Amino acid sequence: MELQRTNGDRLFSVFNYTFFALFTFLCVFPFYYLFIQTISGNDLSARGLVTWYPKDIHLTNYLEVLKIKGLSHAALVSVGRTVIGTILTVLGSAFLGFLFTKRRMWGRKFWYRFVVVTMYFNAGIIPWYIIMMNLHMTNNYLAYILPAIVSPFYVILIKTFVESLPDALQESAELDGAGIMTLFVRIVFPLILPIAATTAIFSAVAQWNSFIDTVFLMTEAKYHTLQYVLLKYLNESNSLASIIRSQGTSNVDLTNLQTPNSIRTTVSMFVVIPILLVYPFFQRFFVKGIMIGAVKG
Repeated sequence: MELQRTNGDRLFSVFNYTFFALFTFLCVFPFYYLFIQTISGNDLSARGLVTWYPKDIHLTNYLEVLKIKGLSHAALVSVGRTVIGTILTVLGSAFLGFLFTKRRMWGRKFWYRFVVVTMYFNAGIIPWYIIMMNLHMTNNYLAYILPAIVSPFYVILIKTFVESLPDALQESAELDGAGIMTLFVRIVFPLILPIAATTAIFSAVAQWNSFIDTVFLMTEAKYHTLQYVLLKYLNESNSLASIIRSQGTSNVDLTNLQTPNSIRTTVSMFVVIPILLVYPFFQRFFVKGIMIGAVKG
């Protein structure tokens, strides 16, 4: 049976659609604006003449960014730390979150509170650096991987998810002789894929965007990540553009002439594109992974 809609319902729908359309526009426009700046004439974008649509379209900026020395190696370092770090973070946090649901775990409440309290207290950069240095994590690729294997926030999410599963599933498997690892690998983990995908999104974005650990721990160029290399390039954009302009522009196409604005926008877009391409594949797990366990009964 269809319910009749009142004028108030129609007004609310109009307001609702308008509000979310505006909110969506505000979220999408910065990326769109960044993109049209990278493919428009550099002289026009530098003068602020590119706002709503691209002008004098070209792809020279992306070709120039790909010529950055060490960029390909830095990209491999970032991809490696993102893939390996994300897999180990999901597995480590998932296993620990699963263990915290087992009442027979020794000191379960103490260790759970011990892990959670680290979310609220941080010793700071200097103690962190001293610890990493004493653990020989300077100029060591493991410094990108090991510290992130267990994340308190992910442990809480996964623990809540596991507690929402029927106890009978694990109990029946235990009656058949299944141990802890069998329970986790064959029973629990396949059922927590939504929350695992959610934590994978968070972890992958964090790993891809991280550069502070590179700044403090990595002095050798072979360990520099893509974010760090592009950060240096961003900081040098003004000087690079000045060098190009000092060479004379009489025989140079101003549309393709690199400017600080073109360098900054292209580098920023180059960093954003991989995450924009990966995120849609995990989106279908996101809402279910976060909301599960929020409603009881």
